[in-house]
Amino acid sequence: MNAQAINEHEGTVLFLPHRLNRQPVVVRGLTADELWLCTGLCALIGLATGAPLAWLTGSIAMIPSMIVTTIAFGIFIGGSVLRRHKRGRPDTWLYRQLQWHLAQHWPSLQGVFGDEVLITRSGCWSVRRGGR
Repeated sequence: MNAQAINEHEGTVLFLPHRLNRQPVVVRGLTADELWLCTGLCALIGLATGAPLAWLTGSIAMIPSMIVTTIAFGIFIGGSVLRRHKRGRPDTWLYRQLQWHLAQHWPSLQGVFGDEVLITRSGCWSVRRGGR
């Protein structure tokens, strides 16, 4: 192997990419997990708006039409907004934000999703040694 490709002091290889373990961007700045989350939420919104419209118009085809329309708008608009919010933040930022929001607003659901270790206390912290 080339002597310039190995850092002798640390014993590491220098030519490996830095972002090897990151998820690839799939659509409009969203990773695969974020795309599925956006698609699922938009499909629920489309179902909730399509059902009353189907009842009003008398056409059952309004339900899948609204689902597809809201998914398309959600990915287009949501991808742009989320990409702007994620810029310059760590890879796990979105998941920690969702975890924090869940812990703040619905603490009873924390055990269901396994989020009981999230620290939500704000204030001054101090480190004290035990008394002798």
